[in-house]
Amino acid sequence: MDTKSARELRNNLTDAERCLWNKLKRRQIAGVKFRRQQPIGRFIVDFVCFERRVIVEVDGGQHAEQLHHDEQRTRWLGAQGYRVLRFWNNGVLTNTEAVAQAVLDAVEKPV
Repeated sequence: MDTKSARELRNNLTDAERCLWNKLKRRQIAGVKFRRQQPIGRFIVDFVCFERRVIVEVDGGQHAEQLHHDEQRTRWLGAQGYRVLRFWNNGVLTNTEAVAQAVLDAVEKPV
């Protein structure tokens, strides 16, 4: 994926992505930097902390129909040394603090 596509995605976050971004930006979680809508290989990930090699994906309803694709994507990213956390939009919107805690737990675990 190219940087132009990533830039467009950054400018058009979903409500759930925007909600989680408000928790991740400005080093609010464990003092680490997250970037949103970043190209990694042929994929654009929702959020990534390069320092801790953690990726956070926020999935909408369309992901229920593309589970195989998402599994392949997660395996490939894992093979590159990333831990991938996946959350449903609804979970992010209704339980933001629990999602933020799960992200905190992931970035605090040794790689």
